[in-house]
Amino acid sequence: MKYEQIDQNLFIKNRKKFMAQMKPNSIAVFNSNDIYPIGADSTMPFEQNRDLFYLSGADQEETILLLFPDAHDKKHREVLFVRETNAHIAVWEGAKLTKEKATEVSGIASIYWLTDFDKVFFDLMTEAETVYFNTNEHYRQAVETQTREDRFIIKCKQDYPAHKWEKSNPILQDIRGVKEPEEIALMQTACNITEKGFRRLLSFVKPGVWEHEIEAELLHEFIRNRSKGFAYTPIIASGNNANVLHYVENNRECKDGDMLLMDVAAEYANYSSDLTRTIPVNGRFTPRQKEVYNAVLRVKDEATSMLVPGTIWADFHKEVGKIMTSELLGLGLLDKADVQNEDKNWPAYKKYFMHGTSHHIGLNTHDYGALKTPMKANMVFTVEPGIYIPEENMGIRLEDDVVIQETGAPFNLMGNIPITVEEIEALMNA
Repeated sequence: MKYEQIDQNLFIKNRKKFMAQMKPNSIAVFNSNDIYPIGADSTMPFEQNRDLFYLSGADQEETILLLFPDAHDKKHREVLFVRETNAHIAVWEGAKLTKEKATEVSGIASIYWLTDFDKVFFDLMTEAETVYFNTNEHYRQAVETQTREDRFIIKCKQDYPAHKWEKSNPILQDIRGVKEPEEIALMQTACNITEKGFRRLLSFVKPGVWEHEIEAELLHEFIRNRSKGFAYTPIIASGNNANVLHYVENNRECKDGDMLLMDVAAEYANYSSDLTRTIPVNGRFTPRQKEVYNAVLRVKDEATSMLVPGTIWADFHKEVGKIMTSELLGLGLLDKADVQNEDKNWPAYKKYFMHGTSHHIGLNTHDYGALKTPMKANMVFTVEPGIYIPEENMGIRLEDDVVIQETGAPFNLMGNIPITVEEIEALMNA
């Protein structure tokens, strides 16, 4: 791994939180992700199942975590199964976790080779009454591929039909949403790497540069700072491309007079950052660009101030909509009649700001976390309003990642990344 080893105490704490919510005499099982094929002998880069990583720190394929707080034998209350390694594998694929290294990474004393799983699992299932299955229930998930987790669930139900079943997801949604200090520190590192990339490109962007060249500059800076690369597919959108919310082609030349929207950020140690900045390609905002830009910035600042303990996510978005409506009236994009006659299910402001303002961020860019209950301290949210005006060849979005505090304003993990018109112009023309 490129990242520095994470203190095992983070994963020890995470497991304790999870097991504290398990029912008596229950086992929870978490499987690593598959390595997905492309064709011939090619595969996609491996990405660990984030729940397994959250609970163990194990970051390699063919890994299973088993939690059984009420196991008769204490050594079976936390068990990690890893792929057996040897000198041949080390030569062809590189070093894999040894049993000793797996304990060092995870804080789990009982490490078995994966080939022992079926035997150990059968023995423990004779003691257990309930099995927790790990299903993906994120509100934005749209997974069509069968995973190792899916295959395990099918097999387990066939082999142990007399057991009861529970879901791990409600517990994970609860505990993963509130970040430990170590997690916030890792996210801060990801944000700091993102800052280095953004500052690098401010002196690089100019008329005639291509969007993919900007992408390359960012990737260079991210990787040289121990990131695997982008936390999500980068959006480098100049001119009217910025009005396509998930534009990812990044294949257009940046023109003089264009605004350039960049929704792009680094990961670090599997933790995401999520940044959006919009800058003038020629280094100078026109009066109209500045007017719209500052309207978005005001909405972002007001929206950020509302992210405090007790806030309800759905109510928050309604309030942001009211703030945006006011700004759009001031910009002349809406008039009073538009607002008075609006469809309450699709308010007038949605013509120019059609997406949400905030989502949880952490091990996933759109992370697990409670959304229907009041926000809590140490939850981390993005704040990302935008105004999109195709008829003016302009889309502007601004986004930071903020940590909810017990009292006072949220802490902005991206507070050092330039954002004001004056900062952007000064750095682009230095």
